[in-house]
Formats: sequence, structure tokens, C-alpha cells
Amino acid sequence: MLHKKSVILTVRLYILFIGLSLGQIYAQSFSIDTTSESKVLASVHYGTGWTGGDLVNRYGYINLVGFSAGFKLMNNWFFQSDASFLFGSQVKIPGLLDGITDSYGNITDVNGDPAAVNIVSRGVSANLQVGKIIPLSKFQRNSGLMVHAGAGYLNHRIKIETQTQVVPMIELGYKKGYDRLTTGVGLMQFIGYAHMARSSFYNLYGGIYCIEGLTKERRTIYFDQPDVPVSTKIRLDIIVGLKLGWFIPFYSTQKDNYYEY
Repeated sequence: MLHKKSVILTVRLYILFIGLSLGQIYAQSFSIDTTSESKVLASVHYGTGWTGGDLVNRYGYINLVGFSAGFKLMNNWFFQSDASFLFGSQVKIPGLLDGITDSYGNITDVNGDPAAVNIVSRGVSANLQVGKIIPLSKFQRNSGLMVHAGAGYLNHRIKIETQTQVVPMIELGYKKGYDRLTTGVGLMQFIGYAHMARSSFYNLYGGIYCIEGLTKERRTIYFDQPDVPVSTKIRLDIIVGLKLGWFIPFYSTQKDNYYEY
């Protein structure tokens, strides 16, 4: 149910984004911006994500939050670095902790009490990107179709949470026997719409992104299946989803001089 609520939240944010963009475009029809500007860019973003490739066998729905920073040239080409924290609650590995579960279906802590154990997914995607904003109107030269692509680093793993309880078999180094740590080269593409006004708080972008990872398993043994050799093959991990971001605005002391980073 949690991922359904996240999807609904994202759809609502996109509807808000479209409404604000249309409102700003209408308002700016009286304030024409015919000159492309060079500017420092910084943004924060949130996205939904559905897994594909080899990753679909390990995780379900994934969220991402992050930030980017870079610079846009006067010709609307831009360069930026981007980092996202990946997280989700759908882990598709049945029986992961069966080896430390008693006949009553409980995992006990150091005091012999049943422990509350959560199994979630975590990860990081970081990229260097190049892209361009393609104006759709000669009157709004800093807004339009936004496309970019990049390459960098991707990792993902299973996190076992025990809150304040101590469960000896999944503490410290023992967690590594279950976490399925996987890392490698990450690729990223995005296509959407960016709205950047000279003097507005509503500087947003939204669209579709795709992350592909050429990754490898980094552990040598899994405690839940010690007799199964850990694969050494290159994996193709895919995440596809919707992303919405906000360009952080900064204003100079001059009334009409506006920039972002």
C-alpha cells in the first residue's frame, strides 16, 4: 500500500507542476523573455521508480530523492552533477531470514524477546550529466523541453533494520551475509519539461527518467543460501520512473537581476 500512496503523491505533484507551469506561462505572456541566460543551476528532486532487468527479481517499487548542481550556458546547453538516494520497502527474496527464525516465526533479540525486523532496499545513484533545454517558444528562451544524459556510479543493497533491539545474528559484520551489496557503472537519461522564469519562485522541471546499471555482486557468500555460489556475472539493473524537481532560486540586490544555483 505504501508504494501506491507514493505513486498517488507523485501524480498529484505532477498535476500541480503542470498547473503552475501553465499559470506561469500565461503570466509571462506579459513579461516576454527572449534572451537565453547563462546561470548556475541547483535543484532538489523526488521521483518514483519501477524496476526492470535483473533488478526486478530483487526489488519492487523504489523512491528516489536527491539534488543536482551545475551550470547552464547562454546556448542552453548545461552540465551538472546529480546524486540520488534510493529507498523502498519491497524486497523480493523469500526466506531471507528463515535461518534465524524459530518454529513460531519469530526472530529473537539478545534478551530472548521477539524482535521487530524490517527488510528494506537502499541505494545511491550519482552521475555527471550533459543536457540541453530546447525552447518551445521564442518568447521564453530559458524554458522548454529538457533532455540530458550522464554516467557515473550505482549501488544498491538490502538493509535489515532492528530499531533499538539487538539481534546478534544480524548485527555488525553479519549483516553483510544478507545485504546483497551490488555496485557498478550507472547510466542515466531524462526527458521532460523545464520552466525557468526570471523572477519567479516556481522554477520547476518534470519528466521521465531511466537509470541503467552494469553492476556486480560484491559479497562472496550469502548466509541464507551458503551452498549456492554467488554469481560473478555482470548484471543489468534498470529503474524507470517519473521525476519532479525544483530549481532553487536566488535573487540579487538589483530588482531585475535574477539568477539560480
